[in-house]
Amino acid sequence: MTHLDASNPLVLDVRDLGRRAGAMKTKSFTVELTEELGIGVLNVAQGSEVEFDLRLESVMEGVLVSGTALVTVTGECSRCLEPLSYDLEVDLQELYEYPDTDSRGREIEADFTEEDLPKIQDDLLDLESLLRDAVVLALPVQPLCKSDCLGLCVECGQNLNEQPEHEHDLVDPRWSALADLTKTEPRNKD
Repeated sequence: MTHLDASNPLVLDVRDLGRRAGAMKTKSFTVELTEELGIGVLNVAQGSEVEFDLRLESVMEGVLVSGTALVTVTGECSRCLEPLSYDLEVDLQELYEYPDTDSRGREIEADFTEEDLPKIQDDLLDLESLLRDAVVLALPVQPLCKSDCLGLCVECGQNLNEQPEHEHDLVDPRWSALADLTKTEPRNKD
């Protein structure tokens, strides 16, 4: 098991809550991301700020963390490929379990499985996976710059939002011989 680094801005010290069920504190703070969060065409860039507004409650099983995180998402529209940027507020809620202890109150090293809730280690809890999961799940699979984005012309790549009446005089090559029949040649008047 890896130990948490107390100097990491996403690691919170919950020592002052103790193990008293009902103890609660609120915490608002801003951190700079050390890693990029996101998927494909959308992400929260490394170095951008995340504003947290959290409530930490001590319950019988551990510490319940709930609140919100505000991030700035950047990327590109999936239809027209224009850059986009917007603020996204995600809801956070996770129960961090107290570590298992023996009859004398000493922590027992336990093997973690995927189904386990995150554990409090040395009175520290890590918000990184909670934040990552909330942000990635809130991102749209196909982001749009606006709901009625027209995208790009399939023939020439022109942004149809800039020229919605954009047209081509392209003829299907299978019908090109028929196009010659519609052309009229000027008649000579003698």
